[in-house]
Amino acid sequence: MGLVTAGTWTIAALAGVYLLYLWLSGGGARRAKVTRFPMALILSHPTLAVSALVCWVAGLVTGSRVLVWVAFGGLAAAALLGFAMFTRWLGAGRHEKGGAGFPVLAVTLHGLAGVTTFALVFLSASAARVF
Repeated sequence: MGLVTAGTWTIAALAGVYLLYLWLSGGGARRAKVTRFPMALILSHPTLAVSALVCWVAGLVTGSRVLVWVAFGGLAAAALLGFAMFTRWLGAGRHEKGGAGFPVLAVTLHGLAGVTTFALVFLSASAARVF
């Protein structure tokens, strides 16, 4: 289950990197202070997800359940931030462009892979053994 989780996490990460690239290339970092996607939100989501991934890998390598639960906590926080971005992306808001240029397929893939990863990390952390 650990390898399947790593695979879904990789898919989510690759789709997320693509979405971040689109946001940055569309001038997302240069916009006004009040935007549909604040910089703190944009940077915190991947930072937490990558930190959780590092804890997950360390938990797999060492067999430490504590690290796996820390990974789950970090992933839960990243998921909440991701959900906030998703709802902002869906909402009309007062900013016309926001995330309108994001491809629906990439957003859907990122979200589905993220939800799947979240469930697998929880199941793995809840199991008697990590592997």
